[in-house]
Amino acid sequence: MITNDPPLTTNRVDPVALARTLVDIDSTTGHEAAAGAWLADYLRSLSYQVVQQPVSGDRFNVYAHRVCPDGTAPTVVFSTHFDCVPPFFPSREERGLLFGRGACDAKGIIAAQIAAAERLAAKGETWVGLLFVVGEERGSDGANAANDPAFAPAFAPGGATAGQADPGVAPPRRYLINGEPTENRLGSATRGVLRVRLHAEGRAAHSAFPELGESAIDKLLDALMVIRGLQLPEDPLLGRTHYTVGVIEGGVAPNVVSPRASAELLFRIVGDAAPVRAALAVVEGLVSIEHVLDVPAIRLHTVPGFETAIFPYATDVPQLTRWGTPLLVGPGSIHVAHTDEEHVAIDELLAAVDLYEDLATRLIY
Repeated sequence: MITNDPPLTTNRVDPVALARTLVDIDSTTGHEAAAGAWLADYLRSLSYQVVQQPVSGDRFNVYAHRVCPDGTAPTVVFSTHFDCVPPFFPSREERGLLFGRGACDAKGIIAAQIAAAERLAAKGETWVGLLFVVGEERGSDGANAANDPAFAPAFAPGGATAGQADPGVAPPRRYLINGEPTENRLGSATRGVLRVRLHAEGRAAHSAFPELGESAIDKLLDALMVIRGLQLPEDPLLGRTHYTVGVIEGGVAPNVVSPRASAELLFRIVGDAAPVRAALAVVEGLVSIEHVLDVPAIRLHTVPGFETAIFPYATDVPQLTRWGTPLLVGPGSIHVAHTDEEHVAIDELLAAVDLYEDLATRLIY
């Protein structure tokens, strides 16, 4: 049930109620406007200064902060995305679990981050900002927009607001705590992504006379077999590069030699994409290669005393380089994200509030 009443309990955010409110707003990628508007209004009700940064159409990022006494930008920024994969389904609670699209990826995380920021604010800490972006699930257009220096001139390395830095004083280090479902473990590294589309061109002919045509599907299949045998990069920490052939399309009818065919491949890379691109060049005599998306693998900042893990998925972190030294942590498991049983354990969601508060405090003090 969507409500405009702020989910508060004794001057603190109720993260479960807030998560359910957000989950119950359909914000599948490309349709985030309603969730963004609710989120912006809610943060204003908590006395944040809120900026809605246009991304495309009616979609926008939400950045919220309080005024720091010295006029500088926030030292710690909690961040994640509020778009979700389809199909939408609303929230419900069962057996100590909160179900719903975005419960762990990543609206439960938004709720935990806001709750942690509010706890810190209640202690007089004004150095925490909140950045919630659109489009993470389909190419990170929201994060790319947020990293534009025209949007965030105050977020240069070091944390001083543009034009206010004292050249005689070393600026504080700034941190971005990005949220993805990590089961409340700090990420020490994540894989990157290289997404490519292979295009094969042939010549149509009646299937009774295949010698008069040229099969694009045959060319595509030959290229895929070559790729299967390629030696791809490996990394001591992240392991070997692997890939999935996610989509194959081609042909016009069973009795026609196919004039066109294509396939989309997603590589989970362990470093820079350049070595994989170079390896793929061997099939360019059979197909043309369209490079769709490139997100490098990254190493992340960790803090002693927190459990760490390596994660095989990509995040918005590589696109948010202007927002500080990156950390990655959040409640929920990636194994249930994107499924029809997406959920987060309520105890884990509540523990994430403690974790975010403790982590931010440790980074500053």
